Amino acid sequence: MKVRMSIAAVGAAALLGGTAAFLVPAAASAHSVTHMLKFTAVTRKSASFSRTAAGEAENDVNKTGRIIGFDAIYIAFNPKTHTASGGLTLDTNGGFLYGTLKFTNGPVTHGKVTGGTGRFKRATGTIIGKDLNKSGTRTAVTITYHG
Repeated sequence: MKVRMSIAAVGAAALLGGTAAFLVPAAASAHSVTHMLKFTAVTRKSASFSRTAAGEAENDVNKTGRIIGFDAIYIAFNPKTHTASGGLTLDTNGGFLYGTLKFTNGPVTHGKVTGGTGRFKRATGTIIGKDLNKSGTRTAVTITYHG
């Protein structure tokens, strides 16, 4: 239970927390434009659904502390391999962004953007989350996507 909760806490915090501003760089090109979202995810609520599943809800804030969105993370823990993975839904200006995550026992979580709604429809890219505190309740998040 301790391992599951620590991986869940590290993964959730690493994925969704972050420091920085919400950015969408301007790029003029006939090709797919690359966009970047940077924010800090601050854990508000977490719950263990079972021995192998947990969830977390977070406020996403820019560098001035203003809420720019909300996210929810689902974490599935495999007790045989001691690994965890999950899904992310980010609700922000422009729609929902969806992603998958791979959690580690370290302070960094990696993931992939898998699509979304509105301006995130058909989006692909990467997600990086880095814990900002020991408890894993504040995470610096950088999402880079195309589409």
